[in-house]
Parts: sequence; structure tokens; C-alpha cells
Amino acid sequence: VQLQACGGGLVQAGGSLRLSCAASRRLYSSYIVAWFRQAPGKEREFVASIRSGRDPRYADSVQDRFTISRDNAKSTLYLQMNSLKPEDTAVYYCKARIESAHYWGQGTLVTVSS
Repeated sequence: VQLQACGGGLVQAGGSLRLSCAASRRLYSSYIVAWFRQAPGKEREFVASIRSGRDPRYADSVQDRFTISRDNAKSTLYLQMNSLKPEDTAVYYCKARIESAHYWGQGTLVTVSS
């Protein structure tokens, strides 16, 4: 399974971006898909995950600002990011857990200027 993330860029604080992650195979609702991020000099950290359309989970740092969603028919995962802060600057990675295997996308850079 290949994951292709896109949508990153440079945005001012308070702005919004929408990340997309396209999978090379169908994403069934039972598969857990997620976004992680890695800021310069820091460990990769969890941002959000979703298994079905009813149980999204978020890191405390992005709760109420970010929204994860998925379109299984298009095999695409999204991350809507609003009210962006400079501390959201990172490379964002999508991840899919399919049965016992974990697949990562290549990452897309989000830079938030103050």
C-alpha cells in the first residue's frame, strides 16, 4: 500500500490548510487511518486518527482546531487544520493500519509563520 500526502505549505498564524492523503488501495472503514507530525528536532507525534466516521480521536494540542475525515470510496484521508499556530509547524505524515501492517506516507511540510 502506498500513501501519497499533499496539501502542505506556508500559512500565517490563524490560517487554514487542508491536507490530503491518497491510498493506492481501498480504505475499508475497519482500517485505522491517522495523521502524525514531526517538528524539527522533535519526536514524531500523534495528531489524529479515525476508524469509522464516528470515532475520531485527536491530540489535545489540536482538539477543536483540526478535523480528520476520510472518503473510503476515494481511498483518501483528510486533515482540515484551522486556527493554525507556529507550533503546528512540522512535517505531517499519514498512516494506515491494515490488519497487522502499518503504512506511512512520505510527509508534507506545513510551516506556520507568526
